[in-house]
Amino acid sequence: MKRIIYSLLLFLMIGNFQSFSQSVKELEKQRKATLQQLETTGKMLNETKRNEKATLNKLTIINRNISERKRLINTIGNEIDAINLSMDSLENAKQTLEGELALLKADYARLVEESHYSLNKGYSQLLFILSADTFDRMYRRLRYLQEFASYRRMQAEQIEALQKEIASQNEALAESRNSKQEILQLREREHDKLSGDQRKQRQMLNTLKKKEKELLAQQKKQQKKADELNSRIERLIAEEIKKSETKNSSKKSTSGRPEERMTKEETLIAGNFEKNKGRLPWPVEKGFVSGKYGVQPHPVLEHVTINNKGIYIQTTSSCEARSVFEGVVTQRFSVPGSNNAVIIKHGNYRTVYANLTEIYVKEGDKVSPKQRIGKIYVDSDNDNKTELYFQIWKDKSLENPSLWLAR
Repeated sequence: MKRIIYSLLLFLMIGNFQSFSQSVKELEKQRKATLQQLETTGKMLNETKRNEKATLNKLTIINRNISERKRLINTIGNEIDAINLSMDSLENAKQTLEGELALLKADYARLVEESHYSLNKGYSQLLFILSADTFDRMYRRLRYLQEFASYRRMQAEQIEALQKEIASQNEALAESRNSKQEILQLREREHDKLSGDQRKQRQMLNTLKKKEKELLAQQKKQQKKADELNSRIERLIAEEIKKSETKNSSKKSTSGRPEERMTKEETLIAGNFEKNKGRLPWPVEKGFVSGKYGVQPHPVLEHVTINNKGIYIQTTSSCEARSVFEGVVTQRFSVPGSNNAVIIKHGNYRTVYANLTEIYVKEGDKVSPKQRIGKIYVDSDNDNKTELYFQIWKDKSLENPSLWLAR
């Protein structure tokens, strides 16, 4: 009965351990992804070090660093908790195995003792078989001795297997302890780095707040350029839609506006685009959202807001813009102060990629997901800031791109 209980406990503990191990692996994956993001922002920050001046760009990168480092520290904490649970499960499984091993050893010792007792009484196995008064009893005694020997062998094999399993549990425990120690040291280092980032953030904020007039003028200039670019994009998309509207004015969309005429292929692409909401690849290989969609507070100036009709994605100077989905290039244009831009049509959806110095595609080109479409402008007068402006439209309505891109 005890053996059955031990086996049941061991089965449950192994299940728990596998669950905890999976959790540890998932958290480790998250930790590595966050470390990669920190490596990217660290590279961006290094690109700004030629100029020691406090700038909004430096502050944006430092703010992102702080956010990612806090996320990393939180992930590490969860990982440590998962490792502790895994170690508890391993320790419990080990104790259960040791209990089962003790029972097996006691059972085996009893069998050996009984065997020796029989031999000490002067009975040899052969004599025991031959002393049977009938052939049937002789056969049964032979079977008994064979089964007894087989059972002893099985017990010895089980003992050996349990000893190996206990050794394996000890190795797993040692590995978990080492992993935990390494992660604890990593958390300590990241706490130190976070303190350094927060110190830089405070110093930079104090410096920038002294330049309120300069920053306000800069913000008005940037907002004006953004408004001009957004107006141009909106006008071009409206013209595209007008050309493809149905001749039958009675065919209305749910919003009451004429529907855009689409081919079967475009309808299929639009449907697939919509199904991939939250899973679209990023329009750059690596980077972070430096300007969120919608009305946002200014990072330094109080009571000043920024209205973004898309998102700004900051990346390293070597990165290029890429298409997020299959589609057709319908527009490539330039706006003074905002460089060049591309519009790609995906059925009744469109994506816009702006602030490009060079465009690799032409109007009418079919593009595939992650295809390179242009070189992003590197602002040498602003810490080598490399930032893509990205929009998603559905017909004539803007969408929040962050809700569409993969997390």
